[in-house]
Amino acid sequence: MDVLSDLLHRAHARNALVRQLIQRPPWALAFTGAPPLTVVAALGGHASVRLDDAGVAPVRLAPGDIALIGGAHPHTIADDPSTPPQAVIHGSRKHVVGDGQAAAGVAAGVVTGVRRSLGPRTYGDGLPGATIMLRGACELRGEAGVRLLGMLPALAVVPAGPRTRAALDLLAAEVSRDEPGQDAVLHRLLDLVLALALRAWCAGPGASVPSWHRALADPVVGEALRLLHERPAHRWTVAELAAEAGMSRAAFAARFRSMVGEPPLTYLTGWRMTLGADLLSDTDATVAAVAGEVGYGDAFAFSVAFKRAHGVSPSAWRRRTR
Repeated sequence: MDVLSDLLHRAHARNALVRQLIQRPPWALAFTGAPPLTVVAALGGHASVRLDDAGVAPVRLAPGDIALIGGAHPHTIADDPSTPPQAVIHGSRKHVVGDGQAAAGVAAGVVTGVRRSLGPRTYGDGLPGATIMLRGACELRGEAGVRLLGMLPALAVVPAGPRTRAALDLLAAEVSRDEPGQDAVLHRLLDLVLALALRAWCAGPGASVPSWHRALADPVVGEALRLLHERPAHRWTVAELAAEAGMSRAAFAARFRSMVGEPPLTYLTGWRMTLGADLLSDTDATVAAVAGEVGYGDAFAFSVAFKRAHGVSPSAWRRRTR
């Protein structure tokens, strides 16, 4: 289990919403109450994305480009940055600012009295020259989700590529279908688009990614990170990790720290605290059971480490997050 796969699995998007818009310019949608992660893709024609609270310059999407909005930022998606919003959407509620009912439907998901629905989850006019775009809204889970969002700036753009385009075409082909299991298909395809986009963005020039991600390409440190994520409850020592890597303890420790930015066991403790926090939030397991699940022999030692990491006791964390 590599680190990125582990994060994507544990932060698995819930209640994902996928909508398609096929609309001739001018059009614009403003979103407030956005989820932690939003995926916007242009399939045909151009679109612009701007954040309304982060002081980030608008970006323009060409066909096949993907924008990732990391964080619940209010944002506007339009044919052009200068187009005023036709609809303002807060969560699942829409407020139409003009003749924007079909545009509002692409985000709201529930449209009443709109004549321009083009099929399940697809809205607009469908006329020649229309922009075609997809928007996926993702809820993320727990502290793993926080770590995943930490990989992204407020707005990241992934240029069109053969792999991401193929995944987008699959998603576009399925979004307007209405067959048994359709929601499951859409959620998995959105996961695929997200994973490919994240991987492409992290590998692109100028991406500011966590040091652990850069370390994944190193055969020694990348393998150590894989082992820590594969068996986080194992009572690892630096000497054992070094032996797995075929290096001396001192050489391995220095290499790991130089690439990841912290010692191996400090990294492991941080990851254990992430796992423990999510287990406390998502399960009814006792604190002692959670401690054992993440590699601590007793609840007291786990509680001390947890409070040091999160500022509250495991019991207080559970009450606060449930």
